[in-house]
Amino acid sequence: MEEAKKKSSVVKALRAEFKKIIWPDKKTVGKQTVAVISVSVCLGLIIGVLDMLIKYLISFIV
Repeated sequence: MEEAKKKSSVVKALRAEFKKIIWPDKKTVGKQTVAVISVSVCLGLIIGVLDMLIKYLISFIV
């Protein structure tokens, strides 16, 4: 019986916390998605260029 009360109180607490969540609107999600994709592509390009440069320098030294 006491275990059921514990589960019930946990469920009530979770519901209360979920009610506090403020979900972003579609416009905000779209902007953030574009920002994340843009930064990921830029970092990928930078890492790729650095990788090619390091490979070239190592092969030149060896």
